[in-house]
Amino acid sequence: MAPLVILVLVTLALVGLRAVGVTGVPAWPFAVRCGVAAMFTATGVAHFIGMREELIAMVPPAIAAPGLVITVTGVLELVGAAGVLWHRTALWAAAGLTAMLVGMFPANVYAAEQGISPSFGDALLPRTLMQLVFLAATVTIVVHYARARRSLDAREGVHGGTATR
Repeated sequence: MAPLVILVLVTLALVGLRAVGVTGVPAWPFAVRCGVAAMFTATGVAHFIGMREELIAMVPPAIAAPGLVITVTGVLELVGAAGVLWHRTALWAAAGLTAMLVGMFPANVYAAEQGISPSFGDALLPRTLMQLVFLAATVTIVVHYARARRSLDAREGVHGGTATR
């Protein structure tokens, strides 16, 4: 539940600052990127500190080397969090985080079915709904930056990977 709270609070705080006229606060895509970055920083750190054993227990038995999987996914979450903050890598970082969310969902199902965490937020329905919010945030970034890139390419006359000027 904490990742959801982090995502929502950071995003809404930045949107709110802009709405009340605080100068220098960029538009909404920046707020979503910051919310996603804060959430994945928190979850990435949890792969190494605080929840490591619980996360290892969530890895389905069919997957070899669960400790290594948790280490790799933790590093990828931290790299993705940094990547969404830089506009030049935001599209690719958000796409990678989206793929990770989809790929890691079976571990959430396994954990819910096995009762690994007794928390309400870790039951299958709440976890699925949270995952959909996380996916909506990362997909929003992907769509925004893909559209921006297409628009820029059209203005610059890029066709088939080469400039037409």
